[in-house]
Amino acid sequence: MGMNDTPAGERVHIGFFGRRNAGKSSLLNAVTGQELSVVSEVRGTTTDPVYKAMELLPLGPVMLIDTPGFDDEGTLGEQRVKKTKQVLEKTDIAVLVVDAAEGMSACDEELVSLFREREIPYMIALTKSDIRDSENDTMKLINSFIAQEEEDPAERQNAKTQGGNEIAGVIYVSAATGEGIRGLKEKLAAILPDREERHLAADLVKPMDIVVLVVPIDSAAPKGRLILPQQQTIRDLLEAGAVPVAVRETELKGALLKLSEKPALVVTDSQAFEEVAATVPEDIPLTSFSILMARYKGFLKIAAEGVRALDTLKDGDRVLIAEGCTHHRQCDDIGTVKIPRFLKKYTGKDVVIETASGTGFPEDLTPYALVIHCGGCMLNEREVLRRMRFAKRQGVPVTNYGIAIAQMKGILARSIAPVAETLL
Repeated sequence: MGMNDTPAGERVHIGFFGRRNAGKSSLLNAVTGQELSVVSEVRGTTTDPVYKAMELLPLGPVMLIDTPGFDDEGTLGEQRVKKTKQVLEKTDIAVLVVDAAEGMSACDEELVSLFREREIPYMIALTKSDIRDSENDTMKLINSFIAQEEEDPAERQNAKTQGGNEIAGVIYVSAATGEGIRGLKEKLAAILPDREERHLAADLVKPMDIVVLVVPIDSAAPKGRLILPQQQTIRDLLEAGAVPVAVRETELKGALLKLSEKPALVVTDSQAFEEVAATVPEDIPLTSFSILMARYKGFLKIAAEGVRALDTLKDGDRVLIAEGCTHHRQCDDIGTVKIPRFLKKYTGKDVVIETASGTGFPEDLTPYALVIHCGGCMLNEREVLRRMRFAKRQGVPVTNYGIAIAQMKGILARSIAPVAETLL
């Protein structure tokens, strides 16, 4: 898999924010070395977030995001500002882009408040430095930020400890002359602390262990390829020196008989859980791609707690089934067809099913008795955890596909056992 094939959910997301005509698009073009965003003297040229995947050393694969002006006006402007706020939810590092000649505005201060609220590390890029009239405005800007950051030293120290909610510096940049572009990249690359190495399954097995991966190939499977969690699990196991063996559920029994030794682990697609659990002997550890992904993204414990709500659902309760990406629905789609069918059979209740996909995750979850989310493979860790914590703060139980299906099929304890340490 090449650098540009790195999944979006595995990239550090860097968002460029600011007023209209502050120079966000020109700066992004300068950072990428490409005419990615349309540039114009007309205020509000960028009307939708623009995404660009690239490599930024030493951070590695990143996703750069150009956003609409945060001071946009009118009905359409409100929609653009809303989209910008949605980008914030997936932003790992924020760049506040400020016109050096115009200085700080109330809009910029509001953005800083949003960064701090969400504990997003950020820096300030003073654009159009080649045409700035005075150093005074800039000095006032810098002093203002220093004062703001030092208002609560305890909070600032805590932010440093957590690696977020911290200003990483102010830098002059010019898209026209190239001034400060290299320095900006270096500062961005130095902001985030080293990430702890995480694994989907490699830490559960030893080198040369056989791991059987059960991959259904049905009408809902993507033509000619495996879905992302399956690809990532195979890669993770190969890097650990394990021996992944992929098989359909229809050939699983025969494959187990042909193996010269007992598998160290069996990982199945959630929708084949019931059949696979009946086939795999009890002394062989069994889990699902979805459960491994929940552990990898850091929300396994929340999801395991939330699944208890399945047993308290009543007639008329609303259940939200949410997916992080959008895709063409198949006739036997897991989110819109299979899980609702499993729910009805398991609960025996007449619950109301609602669905959401992509960025359409509701801000108000209080109408729901339960949220069942996908594994989140296409979302970065920050956005997945935000959704989980968002539900928890509103007192709404949340779980994911794999854990919900395991519970409804009566095999939750068994399927979580291989990753039980995560729940301690």
